[in-house]
Amino acid sequence: MANKLYDDAASALQGVLFDGMTVMSGGFGLCGIPENLIAALRDSGTKGLTVISNNAGVDDFGLGLLLQTRQIAKMISSYVGENKEFERQYLSGELQLEFNPQGTLAERIRAGGAGIPGFYTKTGVGTLVAEGKEQKDFGGETYILETGLVADLSIVKAWKADPYGNLVFRKTARNFNPMMATAGKVTVVEVEELVGPGELDPDHIHTPGIFVQRLFVGKAYVKRIEQRTIRKEAA
Repeated sequence: MANKLYDDAASALQGVLFDGMTVMSGGFGLCGIPENLIAALRDSGTKGLTVISNNAGVDDFGLGLLLQTRQIAKMISSYVGENKEFERQYLSGELQLEFNPQGTLAERIRAGGAGIPGFYTKTGVGTLVAEGKEQKDFGGETYILETGLVADLSIVKAWKADPYGNLVFRKTARNFNPMMATAGKVTVVEVEELVGPGELDPDHIHTPGIFVQRLFVGKAYVKRIEQRTIRKEAA
C-alpha cells in the first residue's frame, strides 16, 4: 500500500497545487468544511482558482478566507448568502459565478465522479439556468443537458479514516464530501480521528479508500455555527 498519511495540511497539498486549478471543497454552509486544508490553500498563495462548492463560507471563515485574499477567480456553487464579500466581488465583476440549483450541483459532481459526462434534468427548464444549454424532450417533457464536474483537486473533511483512506462521515457533515471525494483527480482528506486497519466496519464505510490519495489528522477545529438561534429564557 502506498503511504497516504501526511503530517499536516501543508505537506498533504505539497506538489499538487498550481495557479488556475479547479478545486472542489466539501461542506454545506460551515458544516463539514475542510478547515485545515482551506487555511493551507490560503497560505500557499495559489491564485486564479475555480472553486466548486455549495457556497463560499462566511466573510471571515471557510472559503471566505480565499475570497478575502482574492485567490478565487470563479465559483461554481448554489448559494451565495451569508457572505457580503462574495456578493460585492460578484456584483463588481471581480468574481465569475456559475449558479446551479442545489440538486443539479450535487448530481453534476456525482456524475463527474462516476465518469458520466452529462445528464438531462427538468430542473431549470424555462429559467435563466437553461440559457445556452441543449434541450431535449423525453415523454412529452423538456429537459436540459447538464455536464458532469471533475476537479484537479478535491479537499474533503471526514470524521474517521483508516490508513488505507477508507472514510466515515458524521451525520450532516457528510453532505457534499463523499461525492467530491470521487470527483477529484487528486483527493486530499482531513480527518478528526485515525483508526487502525480493520477497525472500521466495512458496512459503515461511506467512501472507499480507492478514491483517496492523501490524508492527515486535522487540528484545532473551530466548527463555527453559521446562524446561532437560541430560545429566550422563560420568565
